[in-house]
Amino acid sequence: MILYLMDLIGVAVFAISGVLVAAHVHMDLLGGFALAALTAIGGGTLRDVLLNRHPIFWIRDARYLWVILAAAALTMVYIAFLPPPGNSLVVADALGLALFAISGAQIAEASGHSFLIVVLMGAMTGTAGGMLRDVMSARVPMIFQQDLYATAAIAGIVAYVILQKLGLPRTVAVSVGVLVILGVRVLAVVWGLHLPRLSRLG
Repeated sequence: MILYLMDLIGVAVFAISGVLVAAHVHMDLLGGFALAALTAIGGGTLRDVLLNRHPIFWIRDARYLWVILAAAALTMVYIAFLPPPGNSLVVADALGLALFAISGAQIAEASGHSFLIVVLMGAMTGTAGGMLRDVMSARVPMIFQQDLYATAAIAGIVAYVILQKLGLPRTVAVSVGVLVILGVRVLAVVWGLHLPRLSRLG
């Protein structure tokens, strides 16, 4: 149930981030709904395909699509009358990243995969939707920008897995993993933290 709720909340906040980006680049209503859906289900779809989980989660359970439509529609109504707060995209994206990364890791873990696959699937679930959103809106994907993004997801997933191995309750491990991702992501934005750059060849 916790995993399912995390997925639904993650879908909702990523749909919101998709609408905010669509509004920023002046897409129409259809473009807004399409970008919301792509952001919300892109990472989970890629995860399910690679893990051979069929039917894909949003085909198996149409409630995901209803959550996307509701979250996108409410966001559109809101921004039609009030400007979104300046940091709303960062907050929605960070929350979606945290929830999806940990839920993706749990799904890979439940399938019996190794530590590296759990980390990879979790990070992919959390980052792929946002990357597709940014590419389709002609923006540089956040994962390729200076602020820590995928690194935040990896840190939270590693914390989650370690706490699981130490025998802590799953709810504690999940909560800590989500908080680590949120903390690293927010601190990266506020303080401008980033990984070292590759030195220029030649």
